[in-house]
Amino acid sequence: MILVTLGTQDKSFERLLKAIDKEIEKGKIKDKVLVQAGYTKYKSKNMEIFRSVSSDRLEELMDEATLIISHGGVGSILTALKHHKKVIATPRLSKYSEHTNDHQKQIIEEFGRLGYILPLKDLTKLDKMLEKSKTFNPKEFNSNNENFKKLITNYIEDTNHISWFNRDKFAILTALINLFIFYLLNLTGMNIYLNFTITYVLSCLFMNLFKTKKLSNIITSIICFYLIEGLSLLLLVDNLNIDIIISKIFINILVVIIYHFLIKKN
Repeated sequence: MILVTLGTQDKSFERLLKAIDKEIEKGKIKDKVLVQAGYTKYKSKNMEIFRSVSSDRLEELMDEATLIISHGGVGSILTALKHHKKVIATPRLSKYSEHTNDHQKQIIEEFGRLGYILPLKDLTKLDKMLEKSKTFNPKEFNSNNENFKKLITNYIEDTNHISWFNRDKFAILTALINLFIFYLLNLTGMNIYLNFTITYVLSCLFMNLFKTKKLSNIITSIICFYLIEGLSLLLLVDNLNIDIIISKIFINILVVIIYHFLIKKN
């Protein structure tokens, strides 16, 4: 049995499942295939797909599997290695909206270099990697290995360094659009608070086209940021007599900073 694990990342990784489905259709995969799909919605007549299972059941499936095909998440890879399984791991890529950045490429490269897994960088070569897995003898996993410690340290540091813009790029873009609309409506002489409300609603609609969240989270965010921006505008313009546009620029910068530090990122 082959177990496919996509972790709990809240973005689709349909690309991998399509590649596996293709190999089943070609007859390259004859084993039963079970898929822990997480947030990936995919229908297949060739695979048994479930969103999630209990940790105990997942442990059982890991023990039963002869091969694990995983995304490049550290947690998924480590779980498979602790069960002494052969692992083919392939990275989620930001260009396909599978992740916010490409740090999983580095993860699978390092695990592969250390001899723990078979890193699959190109899904069109899945058939070759499946063949290679038949004779692959993975290195015994040792969590105390100095190279492994270095890998995890670099992963954390690189993610923190590289991904801040990826995490916040929609907030930044939305803030710029928000400011531009506000400026145009201000030129018409519209009441400042009516302008602010219209601009805010339009920019929220724009951002939510790209940010998939639960409805409760969307409503909470809208209320919180509306109050923050509204009160800030009232303070700066009405109380401190600061220019409207300068005030709006300051508020938008403030909101992006708050978003970065307080909003839970994907």
